[in-house]
Amino acid sequence: MSGHSKWATTKRAKAIVDAKRSNLFTKLSNNITIAAKEGGGDPATNFKLRIAVDKAKSASMPKDNIERAIKRGTGELGGAVIEEVIYGALLPGKVVVIIKCLTDNKNRTLNEVKTLLQKNKAQITDPNSIVWQFDNRGVIKINQSDLAGKNKEELELMVIDAGAEDLTEDEEEMTIFTNPKKLQKVKEALESLGLKIVSADLEMVAKEKVSLEGEALDKVIKFFDLLDELSDLSDYYTN
Repeated sequence: MSGHSKWATTKRAKAIVDAKRSNLFTKLSNNITIAAKEGGGDPATNFKLRIAVDKAKSASMPKDNIERAIKRGTGELGGAVIEEVIYGALLPGKVVVIIKCLTDNKNRTLNEVKTLLQKNKAQITDPNSIVWQFDNRGVIKINQSDLAGKNKEELELMVIDAGAEDLTEDEEEMTIFTNPKKLQKVKEALESLGLKIVSADLEMVAKEKVSLEGEALDKVIKFFDLLDELSDLSDYYTN
């Protein structure tokens, strides 16, 4: 017999899931706090906050958590001050990355990011030196399974009329790109057709992409997996 307890294994697995869920809720909460701090606590008039709240709801974040995060941002609740910090990174293979973090301790976050980059033969850089390689765009994703039976030509014309700028597809998803100011209008037009939105967010989209394969690709994927584990990570964008 192995001597391993199935119950112990189950508890460990549950602990991992609970830790990841807690980490996700922390990130979502910090996003809400920053959005409320920048534009006020009313999602109806603060588009960035509306997006952050929608993301939290889609992750089944409790309503009380959302409300507390908003109040922290508007100053109604005390606690640590959350700030957004942005770093640039250069990886082998001409891969550039913009890393956004939300933190109550900028020195700690900087050290964590630097350590991760050094271990993966990457280097930190001023984000302003690479941001020109990206455009700010609204990005909406829809599962292909939810498009079954829809006339895609009519759908494409409709989203263009609503303000979409571009549309791409793969086997799993349709991705619609918009002017940032038109993101909500396009999202609402798609929802009016009964389509389920996987995500709708403001992102930095690379103007040109690099292609990787083999060991180089494996190393970059490993780096992004480790980056995702950073507790202060808010989001990242890459070419």
